[in-house]
Amino acid sequence: MSAFQEYFDESHQLVRDSVRRFVEREILPYIAEWEEAEEFPRELYRKAGAAGILGIGFPERYGGSYEGDLFAKVAASEELMRSGSGGLVAGLGSLDIGLPPVVKWAKPALRDRIVPEVLAGEKVIALAVTEPSGGSDVASLKTRAVRDGDYYRVTGSKTFITSGVRADYYTVAVRTGGEGFGGVSLLLIEKDTPGFTVSRKLKKMGWRCSDTAELFFDDCKVPVENLIGVENAGFACIMANFQSERLALALMANMTSQMALEEARAWARQREAFGKPIGKFQVLKHRLAEMATQLEVSREFTYRQAAKMAAGKSVIKEISMAKNFATDVADRITYDAVQILGGMGYMRESLVERLYRDNRILSIGGGTREVMNEIIAKQMGL
Repeated sequence: MSAFQEYFDESHQLVRDSVRRFVEREILPYIAEWEEAEEFPRELYRKAGAAGILGIGFPERYGGSYEGDLFAKVAASEELMRSGSGGLVAGLGSLDIGLPPVVKWAKPALRDRIVPEVLAGEKVIALAVTEPSGGSDVASLKTRAVRDGDYYRVTGSKTFITSGVRADYYTVAVRTGGEGFGGVSLLLIEKDTPGFTVSRKLKKMGWRCSDTAELFFDDCKVPVENLIGVENAGFACIMANFQSERLALALMANMTSQMALEEARAWARQREAFGKPIGKFQVLKHRLAEMATQLEVSREFTYRQAAKMAAGKSVIKEISMAKNFATDVADRITYDAVQILGGMGYMRESLVERLYRDNRILSIGGGTREVMNEIIAKQMGL
């Protein structure tokens, strides 16, 4: 039984087919232009919302579908990666990290107002955790929210925020209590809130058509009703969110590897040297075999953790392992793909060039490789 037969059913194939058609129609004809422009049209959110893509995995009462069906989300995510742009996928999918805390823990009035318009693509939401003083060490964040009657007064800053420029809503990690993880809360902050400003759009090595920004809060007044969950209990919400984000990054890494391998294999069949296709040389034949083997192992391990998550099991250690393994494999496969394509692999018109530079963020975002190893070691009792 193949991995696809074991984890995906007919309904998942329908999701896959639908998203694939959307990518072919609405993204692939324009993606090279968007990469050069370092942005994609905001209208794409509305189109993805209308096609039902943004709502996959969210409750039907808000306009979602396939609630609780994790492999429907996996199928959609993999097909979106067929756009060949990790930046587009990250930008279009910023709701997948910004919205779940709102769905799960926000007050009903806030949830009912915000979730439907985000799933429809009419509004954009971002998650704001990382700060200039630190990223993966969430327990040490410094952005402060002080209770003042019916408001919190928020002061601080965030950086490297995906969809930070164009977002309408921000799920923001703040410090409402003392030092450490016990003093962290989540607030929903709206773009037009006085005292809140968005800086310049940051220019990056990869993920070029995603929108990444710095955020500043200067005595920003946020209604107490915008508290997500319980005050000083935000750390647990963030950590729960991280598990899904790490799965998503592992899936992105595996699809990056898949596309890089496909490009390298096709090139090896058509490119000739010394009178025969370069894929006929044993050194490249074996390299491609090793690339395929590493990808197959990584994908199977990632799917297995997704299946455990879908069954409600805790996979804190294993999803950290999956993220590290998948990104390590993608590092190797994208490097080898560029090498196999030679000069063409270094050209910006080449898909593997984009895959190579987009890949580099995957072992950093959602918790660095080093932090994943600390989590793994802690789960081992070390």
